[in-house]
Amino acid sequence: MTRLFNDPADFADEMVDGFVAANRSRVRKVHGGVARSTSSPAGTVALVIGGGSGHYPAFGGLVGHGLAAGAAMGNLFASPSAQQVTAVATASEHGGGVLLSYGNYAGDVLNFDAAARALTEAGIEVRTVRVTDDVASAPATEVHKRRGIAGDLCVFKVAGAAAEQGRTLDEVTAVAERANDRTRSFGVAFSGCSLPGADEPLFTVPEGRMAIGMGIHGERGIEETDVPSASELAALLVDKLLTELPDGVDVDGARVVPILNGLGSVKYEELFVVYSAVQRLLTDAGAVVVEPEVGELVTSFDMAGVSLTLFWLDDELAELWAAPADSPAHRKGGAVPQERLPEDVLTAGEQVPVVPGSAESRASARVVAEAIAAIRATIDDHVDELGRIDAVAGDGDHGIGMQRGSTAADTAARDAAARGAGAGTVLAIAGDAWSDRAGGTSGAIWGAALEALGRVIGDESRPDPATVQSAVHAAAEAVLAFGAVPGDKTMVDALIPFDEVLGARIEAGDDLVTAWSAASAAATAAADATADLLPRMGRARTHGEDAVGTPDAGAISFARITAAVLATLHTIKEGQHG
Repeated sequence: MTRLFNDPADFADEMVDGFVAANRSRVRKVHGGVARSTSSPAGTVALVIGGGSGHYPAFGGLVGHGLAAGAAMGNLFASPSAQQVTAVATASEHGGGVLLSYGNYAGDVLNFDAAARALTEAGIEVRTVRVTDDVASAPATEVHKRRGIAGDLCVFKVAGAAAEQGRTLDEVTAVAERANDRTRSFGVAFSGCSLPGADEPLFTVPEGRMAIGMGIHGERGIEETDVPSASELAALLVDKLLTELPDGVDVDGARVVPILNGLGSVKYEELFVVYSAVQRLLTDAGAVVVEPEVGELVTSFDMAGVSLTLFWLDDELAELWAAPADSPAHRKGGAVPQERLPEDVLTAGEQVPVVPGSAESRASARVVAEAIAAIRATIDDHVDELGRIDAVAGDGDHGIGMQRGSTAADTAARDAAARGAGAGTVLAIAGDAWSDRAGGTSGAIWGAALEALGRVIGDESRPDPATVQSAVHAAAEAVLAFGAVPGDKTMVDALIPFDEVLGARIEAGDDLVTAWSAASAAATAAADATADLLPRMGRARTHGEDAVGTPDAGAISFARITAAVLATLHTIKEGQHG
């Protein structure tokens, strides 16, 4: 288990601070992650990578000469927010455009794509390459659905080397795409990992058994088997990856980079024993082994497990793989002297300006702030429960992500209301703060929902029940735009009944408190009923039958939030009648 931490909610931030303090010669802290602390030639491409924390040396450890220009670092096992990615890319780019590259997870796709749009609007040319190397996460006919795991290093390395050579953005993108197409990975685990402060691992493997095809965020494997010997494990990994070769690759005479990756608590000595058999098997198959890597490259906290990646080279990829690199966690070839940037080169945060709302809207803004404070309190009360639920039917980070998001929203809402913002602006600012601090899919969803609420509520008047209902419906539409539908085992399964019942009751003439009470009850019942559903969206999709019997954490947290807001409305109503 993860033993050393202070407040679990602060773990990711404190980790970044310590990482930067230990590596100032190569990296500097910027909003949302790290960027190089050394200069880069003007006009060169900036490779910006990223993902959730908990995978060191991915992602900050791969920032430096010959690799990434910056890394957006999200919360534990949660994607960085769009704001974080945008800030890191803005701090890292130097005139040649930005290549965004990351593992193919729903939250990362949502937030990196939003950042790409923001960067494009700011006049920065952007390309994207998603890493899809994990053969266990989807069949070969659906490569676009595959996760990115230790194959990240292959794509990042060749893209960074190409950028260092001064190639154009399109040229760097092309080699990164080819590297991804020629990379395959497969992993096993002997035990799950535990997040800081958690009493239990995200999943368990029976003694003497091994999970096959698990993910790096605590996602369960696709099957189990007895723990093999080191040589038998090597054969399992190699045989699996040799059954799916990239187009045009014939093993006999092909050059391959094997990467044997430790996931957190398998010792290097054990990895070397396994690797000895891996190299022998590849050589016996006719492959030519080139510059292998053995060690911890993409980890999952304290997970006991390993993955094997095979990166099939051509002449150009071989040259780029061998090119010099100098980052905190990955160094290759002769180091190239780099000029340090001035110590004061940092991205400065700015307070979001507000336009004062009307007197009525400012009064409503105070109510909004109270409701968001109640949301924060209920998430704090249930953070462990949400994490436990998500560990079964997701990846275990939902509670921490919701806590970070609601805490940031609470602080931002109080500040905006104190500065005279109207209700709509308070909601929008709170949504932006939630999205920024929470990251991940839920951060993006709650940010969009609060923005939609604020857009309809506005800053001019005190919203009546019909306006509130219209705002809730707009929020529901914003959430549906992310792609989930009822039955997918997501927050949507509780949101849609809430929206429908609220609308029906208000249309029937109920006051807001009465209508909200009925809608909250419907959301709670619907959230509980998600226990019977198979997951069809997000990381929980690979859990299949294992997730049946446990409700969706997003649906449960939504139901809890509607109940917290209801309590606030009751308090206000009683105060008005008192």
